[in-house]
Amino acid sequence: ALAVIVLFALGGLFLWMGIDGYHIASAIDGEGPSNPLLKTVEHSAGAWLTNYGTHPWMMIAPVLGFLGAAAALLAMLGRREVTVLLFSKLAIFGIISTVGLSMFPFLLPSSLDPRSSLTVWDASSSHLTLFIMLVVTIIFLPMILAYTAWVYRVLWGKVDEETVNDKGGHAY
Repeated sequence: ALAVIVLFALGGLFLWMGIDGYHIASAIDGEGPSNPLLKTVEHSAGAWLTNYGTHPWMMIAPVLGFLGAAAALLAMLGRREVTVLLFSKLAIFGIISTVGLSMFPFLLPSSLDPRSSLTVWDASSSHLTLFIMLVVTIIFLPMILAYTAWVYRVLWGKVDEETVNDKGGHAY
């Protein structure tokens, strides 16, 4: 837990001072076509941390990462296993959320061509595609659930220990 706190802090410091981030310099068309090359992306120092200045509520994520790890450390010292597990989960959630919130809207930044970086809007489907997927799900999901329930009912109780130990001509 102590290593997590130190390494998380060092990682944030390195990200702020040592790694140039990306930011989108052109207008974002959330309703437009899904083409990663239609945007202008620029390098800038500390850009991965600008979301926290723009949206201060996002600071909750790194705070949860630090507090969860510190609380897990205290719970370990008190030999409270369940509490350690819960606070460790909180720390992991905070750290992973910190990464996601820092990178937003980028999902896969490209180091070769920043314009080719995949953003949330580039990775999403069109409204027509999402509507078609909804209709297909509404039609086929009940069929799949009914078939699964039928197979489960038909196969229930067919294999028992006596059948497995039987030397008959089956695959067991």
